[in-house]
Amino acid sequence: MIPHALVATAQIPGGGELRLFRRGNDHMIVLDRNELMNSRMSGSEAALATMTLERLGGRHAPHLLIGGYGMGFTLRAALAALGGQAKVTVAELVPEIIDWARGPMAALTAACLDDRRVRLVLGDVASLIDEARAAYDAILLDVDNGPDGLTRDGNDGLYSPRGLAAARTSLKAGGILAVWSAAPDKAFARRMASAGFAVEEVAVRARANGKGPRHVLCSA
Repeated sequence: MIPHALVATAQIPGGGELRLFRRGNDHMIVLDRNELMNSRMSGSEAALATMTLERLGGRHAPHLLIGGYGMGFTLRAALAALGGQAKVTVAELVPEIIDWARGPMAALTAACLDDRRVRLVLGDVASLIDEARAAYDAILLDVDNGPDGLTRDGNDGLYSPRGLAAARTSLKAGGILAVWSAAPDKAFARRMASAGFAVEEVAVRARANGKGPRHVLCSA
């Protein structure tokens, strides 16, 4: 069996340490004992983009905000489905994640960060949400393993009543907030409903081939 090799580490501002591992051609990003991302399991992250865009319909030149670059699965899926006039803002809190995307995982990134439709912001997605007013057609959040501050306590605010209210304010009329989660979270779904969102939870397989664990997309 091919062993896991530690490639690099990075500190999360206000949080713990991320570790990037490689095993053959596969990459994994790990926090403590939690595997946050695995290059073999891209299906649900890609679905976060494709299912959201399907729900948006044929909007002209939509503007998406993606919170958390991760391994770029959501961004690449969005770019593949969007037209040339669309815009995608990507907020990534950990600069090393982008260094890894351009370095040891460059083949996986497939130059998506250099797409002219993409604006990369090295910072907290919560700040972009707080500053915006009817700016985004959709907000796609995948900054934790679900709607709680796993990677850092500061992320809890994204999923709080205040954070959800800020998201509603930053969305255009009929806009969508979509949140990736490793498992269902009924309490969060109730908070979304209380914030005025019409909530739908959809279970999606982790792998693009329809196999692997089921992850949950909570959208409104």
